[in-house]
Amino acid sequence: MRFEDLEVWRRSARLSADIYRYFAQSRDFGFRDQITRSGLSVPCNLAEGYERLSTRDRARFWSYAKGSAGELRTQIYIAREIEYLDTETASHWLREVREISRMIQSLIAGIEHR
Repeated sequence: MRFEDLEVWRRSARLSADIYRYFAQSRDFGFRDQITRSGLSVPCNLAEGYERLSTRDRARFWSYAKGSAGELRTQIYIAREIEYLDTETASHWLREVREISRMIQSLIAGIEHR
């Protein structure tokens, strides 16, 4: 199995691409850079953790991915509040990030209980 086979990696990579496309024309460069980095950090840390040889390293990078998911959720809430995101898009992304976060937690729990 490869990290590309993980459903959580595929979903987080797809969400990251959606965020990049959505904010591509944003003139608020600081916000755009921050939200795209948070979104990108999730699948990148999942992949890096998967490629690590030790269980401890794997859990550490997956924990980073989960932390980035929390950061991304916060930024989505703020984007909705300041009307950078419409309610429908924000709600969809929030549901997706919550589910991704749960999936990451399951990955971590699965290797910590071995």
